[in-house]
Amino acid sequence: MSKSIGNHIYSLAELLWPINRSITGNGLRETLKIIKRNHIPDLKIKSVPSGSKAFDWTVPKEWEIDDAYIIDPKGKKICNFKENNLHVVNYSKPINKEISLEELDKHLHSLPEEPNAIPYITSYYKEQWGFCIQHKLRKRLVKGKYRVCIKSKLFKGNLSYGEVILKGKKKKEIFLSTYVCHPSLANNELSGPTVTTFLVKWLLSLKNRKYTYRIIFIPETIGSLVYLSKNLKNMKKNIVAGFNITCVGDDRCYSFLPSRMANTLSDKVASHVLKWTDKKFKTYEWSERGSDERQYCAPGIDLPIASIMRSKYGTYKEYHTSLDILDKVVTPKGLEGGFSALKKSIEIIEKNFYPKCNLLGEPQLGKRGLYSNIGKRKIASNTKLILDFLTWSDGRHSLLDIAEKLNLPIWKLYELADLIKKNKLIKVSKH
Repeated sequence: MSKSIGNHIYSLAELLWPINRSITGNGLRETLKIIKRNHIPDLKIKSVPSGSKAFDWTVPKEWEIDDAYIIDPKGKKICNFKENNLHVVNYSKPINKEISLEELDKHLHSLPEEPNAIPYITSYYKEQWGFCIQHKLRKRLVKGKYRVCIKSKLFKGNLSYGEVILKGKKKKEIFLSTYVCHPSLANNELSGPTVTTFLVKWLLSLKNRKYTYRIIFIPETIGSLVYLSKNLKNMKKNIVAGFNITCVGDDRCYSFLPSRMANTLSDKVASHVLKWTDKKFKTYEWSERGSDERQYCAPGIDLPIASIMRSKYGTYKEYHTSLDILDKVVTPKGLEGGFSALKKSIEIIEKNFYPKCNLLGEPQLGKRGLYSNIGKRKIASNTKLILDFLTWSDGRHSLLDIAEKLNLPIWKLYELADLIKKNKLIKVSKH
């Protein structure tokens, strides 16, 4: 039996899981190279140098790390980076010295509310150092001398990102963005780029794409700012819809975060898909934003970008900790659900159109073989659906609008719309 799409996505996540990633560095580049080599040969890996300006931000130095650990007074190695890459504060500067417990404590991070978890902490824009430790172990530390060692370096290098443009019949674009900058975090990190990778593969299989697709794999925040600073003019001109893809791998729930204005095509599509996917899906407010939608929907940028997620970042207890691991938080079933919701959303945008009746008055369905219940009082359900479809085919309501009017998932109307078009009862309105 062939593997499900969820299992294929999960296999890619397993491959990427051990890699230590950050907003710059070899781990990020290695991740992009694996995606390019194994799945998306047309992915272009680009870079900008440290010190580059991106609106109000500056690309920081590149960071590399070989090892990090603490030796306690008894000679035991703790907070070992090679055992878990979350043990070191991401972007820590190098250090190798003996210090007291009192001094060490100023550089330790733990979570009293989650004593078994190693927190994920970063310091991209201020040079400092630190370690992350389970709170239960932190409480056991004894007074004495501790050897702290972080073998890292910060230097003028590059920030890298991946981009693929898939041409369609139209110049108008659908935009997909995901980030590849976190170390071993399953739902918050790997679900996004792995699901996006397989969305690209599915898009490549489509013979007649209506829209052009702009898809990027970037470091969060600074990556989106860099990309916008280089491409904003074309993006504002051409992008009609898009999604920020993150946290799409668990199987607990579905979530929706709208664009800032909450009235874009992306918002309408996402709400429609999730309504028919999970009646209990959670809708969040723009005030609860926290990922790259902050940049894409910022005033003056105002791109039509929404987010479809499983459990939203910041809402599940494992978030930004060592507990966000494969097979316990992220599952093949969860990944497949995230993939399916986004795939359906893209299909809606591809297949959506504004139908307009070719005839005045109600058409005679019988002579077209569309009235299957002649002579009966009750109109056949399919005939009723055709008539209901046509009553809203005025050139002002899209296929998605009609699906909402009829309280049906839009994919239930695809074949019907093709049948009605085949019988020349409607035309595509130049809306």
